[in-house]
Amino acid sequence: MHYILIAFIGCIGSILLGIPILPFLVRLKAGQSIRKDGPNSHFVKEGTPTMGGIIFLIVFLIGNIIFGMHSIKQLLILFSTFAFGAIGFIDDYIKVVKKRNLGLRAWQKLVLQIIVALILILFQKYHSGLVDEVRVPFLHRSIDFGWAYFPFILFVVVGTVNSVNLTDGLDGLSSKVTIVVLIFFALATYKLGESDIVPEAVLLAGSLVGFLFYNKYPAKVFMGDTGSLALGGAISGIAVISGLPLFLPFVGGIYFAETLSVIIQVISFKTRGKRVFLMSPLHHHYEEKGWKETKVVKVFFLVSIVLALIGWIML
Repeated sequence: MHYILIAFIGCIGSILLGIPILPFLVRLKAGQSIRKDGPNSHFVKEGTPTMGGIIFLIVFLIGNIIFGMHSIKQLLILFSTFAFGAIGFIDDYIKVVKKRNLGLRAWQKLVLQIIVALILILFQKYHSGLVDEVRVPFLHRSIDFGWAYFPFILFVVVGTVNSVNLTDGLDGLSSKVTIVVLIFFALATYKLGESDIVPEAVLLAGSLVGFLFYNKYPAKVFMGDTGSLALGGAISGIAVISGLPLFLPFVGGIYFAETLSVIIQVISFKTRGKRVFLMSPLHHHYEEKGWKETKVVKVFFLVSIVLALIGWIML
């Protein structure tokens, strides 16, 4: 009941905070620009306020303060969430407020992400009381990666952050998929006795449910890189600190399918001059096949639930 209360407060908090935030974003003229090579159906979204991720991030921060969540594990999850969110906010601010379409350059974002990831890993590896072993699916035990821990976790964190970002391309898609992933980690960490991590997962999940009130189709606001990079930071932070990064490719399968579709598309086009998908990331491929945006989101959401159940079996 305690965790349900935390999630409920997060949900109500996002709904209430959205009331003043949305008009503020409109006055700020923080409108979304639609890429010219995207689906034609998306041009009607031009000008929809973005940077809406600040709604659930503010609620997440206030919730941590209200419930007194300040253990080292909780602080590291907060750091990962808001540090990556800050990178996204800078990128959004440059693009939508300063009207510089490119925002941060790709290499600038990557360097900043690597720096944040390294800080997270250093604390995780060398702070006493924090596990640095990795739980292996199906084996029901953890193993020590030794020297490979650093490069492996660095790849997981940066890869997850950018995968969540790529998933944020349809109304409510990233929000719904991430809610499922967060619920999995809440249940998994509860089962494993990680009582510090459970409230973080349920609070953010509840905050996202409230954000969906504005982000579901047709979206009144987009989370922007501010929200998507922050969610990637939260998910990867929770996975790393709980020793469950190997579960991410399964539970977060939608994230990685989206990323893999982009990688395959780029490699195929550069080497063969042909496209494998009608459009990437993957959700746009199905739109080009004639699926309605709402159908894509619904199917991806249901697939995420199935993947989470599979992850639970592997735990």
